[in-house]
Amino acid sequence: MREVACLQASRRDGIVKGIATQLQLWNGSLSFHYWQKPGVVRLTKMYIFNVSNTEAFLQYNERPKLQEVGPFVFREDMEKVNIVFHNNGTVSYQHKKILHFVPEMSENKNIKVIIPNIPLLTVSAMTKNFPRFIVFGLSMFISGMQMKPFIPITVDELAFGYDDPFVSLGHRFFPKGKRPMSKMGFLIGRNGTLNEVHTIYTGEKGMKNFGLLNQLNGLDHLPYWSQAPCNSIRASEGSFFPPRDVTGSDFVYIYDKDLCRILPMQYRGPVEKSSIKVDLYTPMDTVFGGLTPENKCFCPDNVADCAVQGLQDVSPCQYNAPIFMSFPHFYQADPKLLSAVDGLKPVEHLHRSYAKIQPKLGVPLEAKIRVQANLKVERQPNIAAVANFPDIMFPIMWAEEGVEELTPSIRRWIFFGTSFLDIITPCFTYGFILIGLTTIVTVLIKTYNSPVLAHETIELGRRTIRRGSSFLIAGQHRLMAGRDSYILLSNDIDEKQDVIET
Repeated sequence: MREVACLQASRRDGIVKGIATQLQLWNGSLSFHYWQKPGVVRLTKMYIFNVSNTEAFLQYNERPKLQEVGPFVFREDMEKVNIVFHNNGTVSYQHKKILHFVPEMSENKNIKVIIPNIPLLTVSAMTKNFPRFIVFGLSMFISGMQMKPFIPITVDELAFGYDDPFVSLGHRFFPKGKRPMSKMGFLIGRNGTLNEVHTIYTGEKGMKNFGLLNQLNGLDHLPYWSQAPCNSIRASEGSFFPPRDVTGSDFVYIYDKDLCRILPMQYRGPVEKSSIKVDLYTPMDTVFGGLTPENKCFCPDNVADCAVQGLQDVSPCQYNAPIFMSFPHFYQADPKLLSAVDGLKPVEHLHRSYAKIQPKLGVPLEAKIRVQANLKVERQPNIAAVANFPDIMFPIMWAEEGVEELTPSIRRWIFFGTSFLDIITPCFTYGFILIGLTTIVTVLIKTYNSPVLAHETIELGRRTIRRGSSFLIAGQHRLMAGRDSYILLSNDIDEKQDVIET
């Protein structure tokens, strides 16, 4: 039995090695086509918090009453462009994304909601330590422009941009590199070819770094934070992960641009997705805020200003606007944040982020990242328009981004590379051994009649057993050789190896 087990293991390892070759990113591999233009349905869902008691909140110090409005769903068509392979086992590229509104899955995008005036409250917060005469002049300007602390706006404008005097001034006069967009909108800058240049490991030099970022915009660290581990980019951008069967690690890391950081995801146990065995990962319970060793480097110089549990300061990558991210409805956050507002109710299965990753291949079968944008408001009594706005962490909106189902062709590829091998390998191995043993037994029965024939048939049985051990790997090689005719991901294979124009 030991020999049979070794036989199975060696043949299986050979098949897995062949699959791993196709898993690596090189121009023509199966995974390259899945990665370059996935073809999966990737959705972005937005939920806006409408404020229903603005006057009572400002005049009578009532807690803000929030009504969640949504979802507003956008389908994301994505591909990798400007792809360049490098000699050190990495590849550089940019994302090209086009967002399409999906009305049948959404609320009316033209309905109006009332939200805090983010640019106005941001400018007010920045004047906290300004000289009094500057604050007075700014207050007169704001009053003259008839700006209000809350604004009515359509969801379409909130998503793709609306005009604001402060945003326009910032776009015109801020230095290049720190200049905001010309309009205020949550999804501005997400359509078309994105500016970020990713460089990731292809797996050519080994699978322990497969799919991880090597550089981001030419840097090996995040420029927003001065110390490790906060400025680390050692994470996946979401397409592939180092296989857990290779690394043995209970953590994976995802780079999230909206969070200005990498998001650690902890292994929670085995589950199934589409009859395929996968590992479930969710964020660490203490991932945001607090004075944990991993989060101290996110704090400003004054430790007293460090974000409370459940909040992530993202102002360094949001033009210094006092924006803080959290999980939706302040899930897993300090209870004080939740008690300051009415209308929020954190629910684990609705507001928790997660990823389901196949441990042998490192391919995610399902993933959803859910985050909430909050505005930190600090009272500025010297600006008349916002003088009554109290100190508060004000929820604005939350979004869910992710993929729930892969295409059937991708699922077939993953199933063959994982679950199918667990079934078929022992069947073929024991099948050929049984045929060989049957042949030998037949010979023993007839041995008295024809000794010469018996000898030849015994030898035939032995050869059958030996051939059984090599059948699987030979079949796998033939399958890989004919992969162009076996349509899994794409039929369009570009023969160019160094630079791919898209």
